[in-house]
Amino acid sequence: MSMKIHRAKDRGVADHGWLKSAFSYSFAEYFDPSRMGFGVLRVVNDDIIAPSTGFPMHPHNNMEIVTIVTEGSVAHKDTMGNGTVIKAGEVQRMSAGKGLMHSEYNPSATETLKLFQIWIRTRDKGIEPEYDQREFELGKNRLVTLVSGDAADGGLVFRQDAWIHRGVFSKGQDFEYELRKKGNGVFLMPVEGVIAVAGETLNRRDEATFTAYDTVKFKAETDADVLLMEVPDK
Repeated sequence: MSMKIHRAKDRGVADHGWLKSAFSYSFAEYFDPSRMGFGVLRVVNDDIIAPSTGFPMHPHNNMEIVTIVTEGSVAHKDTMGNGTVIKAGEVQRMSAGKGLMHSEYNPSATETLKLFQIWIRTRDKGIEPEYDQREFELGKNRLVTLVSGDAADGGLVFRQDAWIHRGVFSKGQDFEYELRKKGNGVFLMPVEGVIAVAGETLNRRDEATFTAYDTVKFKAETDADVLLMEVPDK
């Protein structure tokens, strides 16, 4: 079994004025050959986007892209014909498939947009692009499945044997996560708050990854908002 910790202060960063980003893994101008992903998890970007700014049309292919909006809203357009707004509390899932173009903008003239964008390598290459979004109520002292490869889990469905969960936990609450598929790894981050795991303390935006574990246990040291992803190793 192996657990590795990556502190929030050690993430890659970019500051373009209108965009401030922290990168868990190599992305854009941040390159670290030891931080190229975790199994099929390729990107975890923590973005802050100023009012009335954003990303113009740009391409993607053969990647599962998940956007979790934590503050504000993002206006999305793509070459599939979708034109939607994803608000705080909503999750967007897009299978880029054989290729598409999309844009993402902060439509507010006054409100800052904050989001996580997650890229996971797809299991099914060359498919037609797909799109979905949904609002989620976070579980209290439990994890809610936001996205997975199985519609029976109740979340959005993408094309990978992976699970993206989020939940809010009260101070002092213990939680045990049992992996859904043997051989998968786990990425764990307190979005807000502090948790304890395997004798270590994870503060806000710190990350821990777990390889060859059957279960992952943590305790909320404060009220905590927790993101947990289970992903195949390749």
